[in-house]
Amino acid sequence: MLPILLTLAALAMPVIAWLSQEGRFGPDNKTLSDQFPTLLVADGYAFSIWGVIFLLDLLLALWTLRGQRPVSAPGLAAVRHRCLVLMTAGFALTASWMVVFSQRWFWLALAIIWGALICLLWALMLVAHARPAGASAWMTLLPLGLHAGWLSLAAFLNTAQVIVAQQLLPTADQLPWTLVLWALAALLLLVAIARLHQPMSAWPALAYVVAVVWGLVGVYVKQTRNDLAGAQTSAWIALALAGVVVAQTLWLRLRGGRPPTEKDEGLMSYRPH
Repeated sequence: MLPILLTLAALAMPVIAWLSQEGRFGPDNKTLSDQFPTLLVADGYAFSIWGVIFLLDLLLALWTLRGQRPVSAPGLAAVRHRCLVLMTAGFALTASWMVVFSQRWFWLALAIIWGALICLLWALMLVAHARPAGASAWMTLLPLGLHAGWLSLAAFLNTAQVIVAQQLLPTADQLPWTLVLWALAALLLLVAIARLHQPMSAWPALAYVVAVVWGLVGVYVKQTRNDLAGAQTSAWIALALAGVVVAQTLWLRLRGGRPPTEKDEGLMSYRPH
């Protein structure tokens, strides 16, 4: 039953996205987002990554529907079940966010996008630490990494928009509280990448980092053209954070390339029973 639900949730995302762009639920996401400009929003081209994410998520769902498992190592049945539940919930929440946001239910939309991030990042961590190989690595870590990576930025973008829409903090001078959001975003990204890093494989962190850097560059491009006070500062923070993310990833890969110690070998040979 879970693979069927996962496939339905994966299908719902592009279908609802198309209906949303047609204005079936209210103003499309771009139109509504433009009404509440922030210092964290990315340029329009950056959101094209959703097309790739939706396609890969659907391929992942169809792959599981054929009987393939996101985690195929022996003794990990509980992890497989948890991953399927988390992925299904994450896809369903992503689809529902588009409807809720168009309806201007901003607080609910904020809860939904953070819920989707938690589900998909958790699933990504579970799969990464199970160390899948071959087709399992391609079919799970790539779509989950891109989806969770993009949501890691989108959740903060949505948070900033809710702050502006509800006028919770100053909207004319957004830089002070935007800096706080940038600090929290940096903490989340760097900790997630460190947790995803696996000495034996670059896959777990790679797709996540690609989505994150793509989004950060999109923020840089948008904010260099933004007339809001503090936009240039936010743009350079985005670019600097992209550089830090890339540097951290390279450092982890180089550090992971050292010969494994006895402790490493013990950890890599461990399998839960």
